[in-house]
Amino acid sequence: MTPPISPQTLTFWRRGHAVTLDNVPADRTLLEVLREDLHCTGTKEGCGEGDCGACTVVLGEAVGGKLQYKAINSCIRLAHSVQGLAVWTTEDLVSAKGELHPAQEAMVHCHGSQCGFCTPGFVMSLFGMYQNTGGGQGIDRAQAQVELSGNLCRCTGYRPIFDAAQQMGSLPLPAGCGVNEPVVVAALEALGERPAPPADGAYLRPPTLTALLQARASHPKAQVVAGCTDVGLWVTKMHKRFAQVLDVTAAEELRRVETYPYHIAIGAAVSLHEAYAALVSERPPLKTFAQRFAGLPVRNSGTLGGNVANGSPIGDSMPLLIALGASVVLMRWDKKRQAVAHRELKLEDLYTGYRTNVMKADELLCWIKVPRPVDTEFLRVYKISKRFDDDISAVCLAIRMTLDGGRVSTISIGAGGVAATPVRARQTEAALLGQAWNADTVMAAMATLRAEFQPISDMRASAAYRQTVLGNLLQRFWLESQGLQAINLESVSMEALA
Repeated sequence: MTPPISPQTLTFWRRGHAVTLDNVPADRTLLEVLREDLHCTGTKEGCGEGDCGACTVVLGEAVGGKLQYKAINSCIRLAHSVQGLAVWTTEDLVSAKGELHPAQEAMVHCHGSQCGFCTPGFVMSLFGMYQNTGGGQGIDRAQAQVELSGNLCRCTGYRPIFDAAQQMGSLPLPAGCGVNEPVVVAALEALGERPAPPADGAYLRPPTLTALLQARASHPKAQVVAGCTDVGLWVTKMHKRFAQVLDVTAAEELRRVETYPYHIAIGAAVSLHEAYAALVSERPPLKTFAQRFAGLPVRNSGTLGGNVANGSPIGDSMPLLIALGASVVLMRWDKKRQAVAHRELKLEDLYTGYRTNVMKADELLCWIKVPRPVDTEFLRVYKISKRFDDDISAVCLAIRMTLDGGRVSTISIGAGGVAATPVRARQTEAALLGQAWNADTVMAAMATLRAEFQPISDMRASAAYRQTVLGNLLQRFWLESQGLQAINLESVSMEALA
């Protein structure tokens, strides 16, 4: 039986004033609100799963007195998650006189639109880039390719769209097309001073960790969400309905990355984009892998905590975090003690089966603790997918190793896409630990790794392919540890091949 859906008032900032909508169900998407309630049909629905980018809009949030911009997929973003934020759609960029914003004008000049269906989404991603670079300054081809990887086009071949990204900064900004940031920040701060939704409302978004844990204890059956990049799919593809939603992203304590002498702690409300930036700052070789985790709009919405808690066997974060020795902190509100209680466990011990875990009904995953690097570690993470950008892995393998006197002194291996959960390759680690790091050791370990898991065949790869690739990736790790570099696509320059 479908549970009754209780509506709730939603307020956000758009076009210079607060937009208030009554009776918005907790599980209604932002795209539905924009297209059906506000008739903003410039924002398109393409895939309905955050892959194509046709639905891209830009959100603005006041942080420390400044405006932060994020391009996100509105098709899988729950509408109430933008409570108190600013929202821009493609209709909002044109001046009152009909003059185009540089992001739009550049697409015209560079012939970046053909059938036009994807164009609004590209324009909004360009607008996000424009605002985040101080007027589109200094955008090169590489940055354009990375930040537009979440927008797909079947017509133009992308070259003119990349041209537009590079050229929009040189175009004049017509009067009325710019963002008056002080005015918007003041408006958003005023919205934040309005009375909070009721504690037993349909969409709960508590502003503190204590309030969040108390809400979880009071509403253990509420659907927990962070960036909605998976739960949104349950709404659009599986047609699930949620009578009550608990959003973790407003809890101020969980919106931070904290640095300690031996680890960093990533809050459950930290976006994937910001979380990976923190990981890359500690370990620069992770940069390419971080950019291949979906497209930027997904990374802007989704959180590392949500990715880990969801526990998909093909999620890319978990193999890496397992290899890094990460742990998770689970927290709950102890009603008897009237205090916060917590426990910590290794990330690989969180999962009990396919998308199941050890968390109790009143617990939330609140922190991910990642050990800081040591000078002697050698780390690689490999993502194998059909597309280089914006695709789900068939196999993901992460390996972290240190050597002492030519022998393996520490080794940790995380794997995804080969079992019902993200897993640690314990048998292969045991085969390598203490052994001389040479070709014979690696060959024996390759056989162990291929035999350690029994993957399934599905639309992304066959079981035999996955097992073969696992061993091949360990051999690739060996070759890279010996200094060989030109053995993967990441090191190939298309310009050099031209």
